[in-house]
Amino acid sequence: MSFATKLHELRIANRLSLQQVADKVGISKAHVWNLEKGQTDNPSMELVLKLADLFRVRVADLVGENPDAEGEDPEIIAMFRDLKKLEDDDREIIKGLMDQLKSRRSGKQ
Repeated sequence: MSFATKLHELRIANRLSLQQVADKVGISKAHVWNLEKGQTDNPSMELVLKLADLFRVRVADLVGENPDAEGEDPEIIAMFRDLKKLEDDDREIIKGLMDQLKSRRSGKQ
């Protein structure tokens, strides 16, 4: 789930208006709207932290990078858990492989 979608869902679930969220985190109502619509890329870490605090969620949940979140592919979750059990040098090898795959994939586009 994207940051924009998650932010919107959290705001609605907490029954907050765009203006209320804006006031609580110190940004404009338009900025909240742009974040929810995905029209503002890369919000600052300070803002992400404020939003996570406001909604009482982990940053990972807000930005959609929680491998244990509901709805994630079970195979990906199992791979993540396996990865956590590896030694640092083994994780570095896997990171190198992932970087190579991403690089190769981006070259095809």
